[in-house]
Amino acid sequence: MQPYASDGTVGRGRSILTTLALGLSTFLILFDVTAVVVAMPAIATDVGLDIAGLAWVIDAYSLAFAAALLASGALADRFGRRRCMLVGNAVFLVASVACGMAWSEQMLLAARAAQGIGAAFMATGGTALIAIAFPNVAQRTRAFGVLGVISGIAMAAGPTLGGFLASWFGWSWIFFANVPFCLALAVAVPRLVTETNDQEGRRLDLVGIALLTMSLGLAIDALLRRDGSFALRATCLVASMTLAFVFLRQQWRSPRPVLDPRVFATLPMAGVATLLTAIQFGYWAVLVYLPLFLSAALHISMDTAGIALLAATLPMLAVPLIGGRLATYWGWRCLFAAAFGLVAIGDVSLVMAALSDGPGIRLAATIAGMATIGVGAALANPQLSGVVLALAPSTHAGMASAVTFVVRQAGFAISIAALGLTLGAVNAAAAFAQPFALAACVALLGMIVALVLLPAKSLQHGAQA
Repeated sequence: MQPYASDGTVGRGRSILTTLALGLSTFLILFDVTAVVVAMPAIATDVGLDIAGLAWVIDAYSLAFAAALLASGALADRFGRRRCMLVGNAVFLVASVACGMAWSEQMLLAARAAQGIGAAFMATGGTALIAIAFPNVAQRTRAFGVLGVISGIAMAAGPTLGGFLASWFGWSWIFFANVPFCLALAVAVPRLVTETNDQEGRRLDLVGIALLTMSLGLAIDALLRRDGSFALRATCLVASMTLAFVFLRQQWRSPRPVLDPRVFATLPMAGVATLLTAIQFGYWAVLVYLPLFLSAALHISMDTAGIALLAATLPMLAVPLIGGRLATYWGWRCLFAAAFGLVAIGDVSLVMAALSDGPGIRLAATIAGMATIGVGAALANPQLSGVVLALAPSTHAGMASAVTFVVRQAGFAISIAALGLTLGAVNAAAAFAQPFALAACVALLGMIVALVLLPAKSLQHGAQA
């Protein structure tokens, strides 16, 4: 049993161990996105992937993650949050080994999808276990704060660590490195956190899961299917939009929706949904293609590319603290307009780098562009979740968080496919001008939406827009 004091606090030693154990799962989930992007050129060479295949390496993970999130919450409530996390951890471990051993595109993509499913159960179970492990509100808040720091470290250090592993030991070791940590979680979590469940919790909506998965999958396939006819791709896009409409209608009419679209039914919340998608285009998807660009434009190795990407990822560690203060002083409208303006400027700088012939100018524009999109994204990214929770009624806070998570993952998957559609080749620097330009346009749209739809001042949690 979990030892609690009379006020619900946990002993200092146990508190630290529990937070680090649950934080490790968060680190692994994010590390397997940011670390893999650095090894993309090597993976493409060894496995034989074209641009679409490279995009699917990331999208298979994100698509499975988004779809499994709809199931993981209901299953965790019914069968136990700790069990949910441990099963996800086991799936993630086996899938990581399969990724490292993959010798074909089909095997790698299947293993990446399995990783995404495991990651979704780890994320859902891990979040719930924080509340279980720390009944005391102050301790729980500190634990979530530590997890936020760990998330920033994973995003910032992932490319560098991934570049080091891929360069010195081979890209497979990015996945093999997960094994000891997954084993540590399997041993530690049962000893640190008690099990809880809720038999009357959310139901498992298999129809909704199928509709969302097929909608996203068809949209990604249509964008990346370079060998298909225009009619086939258009048909896939129409089918995707139709399934998305059916999914939203089904959830809207359900008395207990798994993902309630009413969360984003107001104009301010629709604006936030747009910003959640725009940041995927302007920053996260660009981060995926930057290692390929650095290889083509600057001819640098994987470990050097991992170090260079620190210009885009390090701001995620320090800048969020500044963003929180600016949100208070400036208000949401000005903060997000400035943040997305910086992302747009950074993406334009990357366009200039792609089109430049001079190596000195190209290097300077690349570093400046990466640093600028990093600062802009770091100002906006952590604050977006806070805006969602503040604009949503307090009774819908859990649903708002769930919807936000799915929108982020779905937007990430679509943005990677969309930028991949505009990328003609990966061995010419100029070819990257189009995807970077698309990212800049969407970031600019985010800036306009922030100015038009968001409230000028920050609101307290649960306030109405």
